[in-house]
Amino acid sequence: MVIPAATALATANNEHLAQISNTLIYSSMAVYTLAFFAYIAEWLFGSRSRVARTAAALTAKQDGAANAQSAPVVVKSAGGAAVLERPQVVVRSANGSRDVPDGPGAHGGDVQGDLYGRIGVSLTVLAFLVELSGVVARAASVERAPWGNMYEFNITFSTVVVGVYLALLALRKNVRWIGLLLTATVLLGLGLAVTVLYTASDQLVPALHSYWLYIHVSTAIFCGAALYVGAVGTLAYLFKDSYESKLAGGGKPGSFATSVLERLPASASLDKFAYRINAAVFPLWTFTIIAGAIWAESAWGRYWGWDPKEVWSFITWVAYACYLHARATAGWKGRKAAYLALIAFACYLFNYYGVNIFVTGLHSYAGV
Repeated sequence: MVIPAATALATANNEHLAQISNTLIYSSMAVYTLAFFAYIAEWLFGSRSRVARTAAALTAKQDGAANAQSAPVVVKSAGGAAVLERPQVVVRSANGSRDVPDGPGAHGGDVQGDLYGRIGVSLTVLAFLVELSGVVARAASVERAPWGNMYEFNITFSTVVVGVYLALLALRKNVRWIGLLLTATVLLGLGLAVTVLYTASDQLVPALHSYWLYIHVSTAIFCGAALYVGAVGTLAYLFKDSYESKLAGGGKPGSFATSVLERLPASASLDKFAYRINAAVFPLWTFTIIAGAIWAESAWGRYWGWDPKEVWSFITWVAYACYLHARATAGWKGRKAAYLALIAFACYLFNYYGVNIFVTGLHSYAGV
């Protein structure tokens, strides 16, 4: 069989672009590693400046409450004065948080720590651009959307995660504290992608030849990236809430916990941050499931067939729906709702990795 010269040339060009993509992905991992060490330096140098905003705020609040409780309330009237019993002052607010200030960030107000943090952000931007170029080169090599298998999904997903983080920074949100965990998990994800999940450039299976590939999968990727950031905020909230509870109870956390957790935003801010992201993404995740059902009807002749991917997408939707409902219920605010949010994100992760790799179904396009 003789391969036409034009076809052979196109194949060679595609392979060359695939090699360029691989090189760019490896290069981005190198830059992410440098960013990771820069963020570590930010926390290390920041820990030299001892801040105790949370402890000072809680102590002042408790002292103020004690003084207020001991002082009577005098109500003047025409007939003289009446002394009323002052009600007890509650430190914890209704939503399970405390009125304490946000931490100054990972650098903790230290100039040198702040410098390393800025370097970390700059390196993260550079790594993001390099990785994005690798994703684009991969798309050019296969002449389609770069998420036809788990390798492509992984590199695109990590790129969008970093993009969400940088967008929040651009909006002047206090999220630089995410940088260390972000670069660590992105490196783990890319390491898994280039070793276990790597798949050579190839064309799509027939069922994926649809414009819904661009709509359904891209929306799922963005939802997962945003939910990841929300999960990080939830995890940070649990640690900061425990720290504040210990201080409010008169305990003394360790020096390591103090140096790290004092620099995070207050638990109330972290709780609100995670909730807003999850609440904003939930309608988009709903649309993702609906779009998948429409695509399934076009590809397989039915909207719903209890395929493992469909089932776990719905389980994830139910878990986040329960979380949002819990937030609107007085008895399920604070830590209980946070645990539910982490369970919901764990469902998303299993749907992301576990179903594609370990479960056989119509959505088994992992390529591994």
